[in-house]
Amino acid sequence: MRQPLPLDLPVILRPLVVRNQQFLEEATAVHPGLDLQRLSAEQRRQFDQVAAASDFVMQQTQREPGMLLELLESGTLARAYAAGELRARITAIAQAAQSEDDLARSLRRERNRQQVRIIWRDITRQAALGETCRDLSDLADACIDQAYQWLYPRHCQQFGTPVGRRSGLAQHMVVLGMGKLGAGELNLSSDIDLIFAFPEGGETEGVKRPLDNQEFFTRLGQRLIKALDPVTVDGFVFRVDMRLRPYGSSGALVLSFNALEQYYQDQGRDWERYAMIKARVVAGDQAAGAQLQEMLRPFVYRRYLDFSAIEALRTMKQLIQQEVRRKGMADNIKLGAGGIREVEFIAQAFQLIHGGRDLSLQQRPLLKVLATLEGQGYLPGAVVAELRDGYEFLRYTEHAIQAIADRQTQMLPDDEQDRERVAYMLGFADWAQFHSQLMHWRGRIDWHFRQVIADPDEDEAEGELVVGGEWSPLWEQAQDEEAACRQLQEAGLRQPAEALRRLTGLRTSPSLRSMQRIGRERLDAFIPRLLAQAVEHDNPDLVLERVLPLVEAVARRSAYLVLLTENPGALRRLLTLCAASPWIAEQITRFPLLLDELLNEGRLFSPPLAPELASELRERLMRIPEDDLEQQMEALRHFKLAHSLRVAASEITGNLPLMKVSDYLTWLAEAILDQVLALAWRQTVARHGQPMGNDGALCDPGFIIVGYGKVGGIELGHGSDLDLVFIHDGDPNAETDGAKPIDSAQFFTRLGQRIIHLLTTQTNSGQLYDVDMRLRPSGASGLLVSSLGAFERYQQNEAWTWEHQALVRARVLVGCPQVGKAFEAVRAKVLGKARDLDTLRSEVSDMRAKMRASLGSKISAAGTAANAFDAGVPFDLKQDAGGIVDIEFMVQYAALAWSHDHPELLRWTDNIRLLEELQQAGLLPAADAELLREVYKAFRSASHRQALQKQAGVIDASQFIDERRQVQRIWAQLGL
Repeated sequence: MRQPLPLDLPVILRPLVVRNQQFLEEATAVHPGLDLQRLSAEQRRQFDQVAAASDFVMQQTQREPGMLLELLESGTLARAYAAGELRARITAIAQAAQSEDDLARSLRRERNRQQVRIIWRDITRQAALGETCRDLSDLADACIDQAYQWLYPRHCQQFGTPVGRRSGLAQHMVVLGMGKLGAGELNLSSDIDLIFAFPEGGETEGVKRPLDNQEFFTRLGQRLIKALDPVTVDGFVFRVDMRLRPYGSSGALVLSFNALEQYYQDQGRDWERYAMIKARVVAGDQAAGAQLQEMLRPFVYRRYLDFSAIEALRTMKQLIQQEVRRKGMADNIKLGAGGIREVEFIAQAFQLIHGGRDLSLQQRPLLKVLATLEGQGYLPGAVVAELRDGYEFLRYTEHAIQAIADRQTQMLPDDEQDRERVAYMLGFADWAQFHSQLMHWRGRIDWHFRQVIADPDEDEAEGELVVGGEWSPLWEQAQDEEAACRQLQEAGLRQPAEALRRLTGLRTSPSLRSMQRIGRERLDAFIPRLLAQAVEHDNPDLVLERVLPLVEAVARRSAYLVLLTENPGALRRLLTLCAASPWIAEQITRFPLLLDELLNEGRLFSPPLAPELASELRERLMRIPEDDLEQQMEALRHFKLAHSLRVAASEITGNLPLMKVSDYLTWLAEAILDQVLALAWRQTVARHGQPMGNDGALCDPGFIIVGYGKVGGIELGHGSDLDLVFIHDGDPNAETDGAKPIDSAQFFTRLGQRIIHLLTTQTNSGQLYDVDMRLRPSGASGLLVSSLGAFERYQQNEAWTWEHQALVRARVLVGCPQVGKAFEAVRAKVLGKARDLDTLRSEVSDMRAKMRASLGSKISAAGTAANAFDAGVPFDLKQDAGGIVDIEFMVQYAALAWSHDHPELLRWTDNIRLLEELQQAGLLPAADAELLREVYKAFRSASHRQALQKQAGVIDASQFIDERRQVQRIWAQLGL
């Protein structure tokens, strides 16, 4: 926000007010209809403020005093324009023009009128930065488009109507606004950067001598520029700059869509990607323009993490700095250090790097991009606040500089009077105070810019090696094998020859030998940094063993190497996680896009809570077109991979205890299932219409996904599959209401098939989950989706005891709340019925014995033989006697045995809270219940550790001896 204008004008500016009052009085004296006395005191005060600040407004007032008085008396200067009001004015003016000269003159006069209005409102604090930029951009849009609409039919009359050779359709030009115009951020005296295009080649029709479409639109583009750009006695509309087009000033003025696409695909340079971020269709054929921008989107936004963008932006900044130094432009608030361009570079660096995957970054206005960077966690809120406030101060300063004389400049004035004008317009008493604040903001912006863009080596003292430079000779094989091994050994490697063999194997691998030059240079810059950080670890041999396969996997996509080179913190976190877990190393090697997650340490080690997870995924999918199934599936998979990595990283570093790990993994699965169900529902309904429910209303969706096993018990681990059951409440006798109706059973079966397809299909990012549907009624031979009634009948009349045990851990994950409540009622009825305890004990015990025999450790008879506790004998944490499944079976037995009299046992599906309920109900001694809880958590923690080490859930039998004996004791006490 700007400070208010000082109450008193600086002494040096007071003569300007007196002079300009006299000019206005003299001008109005010869116009009898103009009476300054009609102005209010507030309007006279505002006149004094503007008179002190802007020569341009005063010059326009002297030329046409009636314009200013009309603006004041009509109230136009005291209000913001309504949406579309400005365009309506320009449209009426253009349509009234009788000739090209008349059009040019009318647009220039209106432009001057609007500039007066905009500058007046800006100086007098009636318009904030957003309104000023919006009005200027709307003015440019309207002038360009209405000039084009006026010229096009007259051009067609002269040269014929251009027709596409392939489509046979009449062609219109597309005008792309670039830079600040494209972003809706024009300044008070900005030029407009334009690119002209047309959809397809062909020639004109309706004239004797047809023109090629290229020639037609070239001539039309020239007429359009002439209508806007030249300075006449009436001034200009906008200065037009066409140098951003392909090949710049030497290129064709207008190109076809195909020619543009081919150019950017084959020859597009990094700075052109940067420029194209803000491209917007400002005039001509909007529909065709949208198609053009879709064609060019892959050039701008890469589908992978593109850290090479930083190199390009760094190079651009260096070129700008050289130009600034050469021309003595340190006082340029746009291009100088800490200037407007540096804020733009920061925002656009993130857009170019991440925008291909994070669609929320694919937007033009800088302040909105900064807000997104904060909201999505790319930059801390405090950083964004400083960048935003500093940027707004610079833009207000830019407007103040340009308001003086309508000159296109960002240079701080060297004239004392103009300096005081700028200070006054920014709300400061004098230049010194203003300049101090300006330098503060420039300093903060430059500091943040260096954190994002600066070369990681640029702070190295002159003559010193860059980071990891001591390892360059080894990597580049500039020393013999003995010296290389000695260097590795002295750095702490226990097997230096093996490490050297791995490095040599990487260097000479077939995939790396065929790398392009730029990729090889990036690899050569990265490996020394990798070695420098690896040797800082306790076990550098293990680090290299796990990380070098990842390097080989990503080397040909060298943007990932740039990511790690540019972000030493990300590399450090990568090595730490890979050293701790081969599972993580394998995940990142298979899916290098996960490297993105290493950039933000706070986000990596702080997984979001359930509502935030669901909201984040919903927002991601909302940005993808509904008909783009491929991108939706990739987004779901990337979301799962990224958050799974966050949870694993948090567990390894001790930030998350076991119970929270399972909570997060379960919340993640629920968020994904919720969106998968929504996608599958939309797709199935689009084809067949909605089914009818048993209540006679249309289902929406009348369907639930029930989780069993680990997901039902909120105990998911890394790599767990999902045990699911699908249930619907559709009317079996009714059909769907779509164009291709089917009965409800078919509909819900297809819905279930679609859900499984979305979950299990392998894409470039793997699959979401393995899905196990064998716990549905009648197992693999049963229907994929059961009606609620059929499910209840099966559970009451046909289900085995082990199926009721499984139902203890069943809960509704996502779907229709009404059907979910009905399912809970069925579950409570089935589990809460009275049972013969002897029969129940026998059936539970028999089932457990069968599982031990088939799944337990053979060498110890599933932990029941005499050697079950001997060192060197394996103990299966899950299946052997005294292990995880024994505890689960005891809890399930207790729920089935006693929930008839203690319905509170049915409230929970997880073992920990069920054990708490058994304790509170007095059904288990407190000591035993506490012991089972702690042992269960200890076993599961060990199982998680094994999973992260990519090892089976089997440990040495010498571990957990007392815990296993206690579990077996309680098992025996229950009579199992």
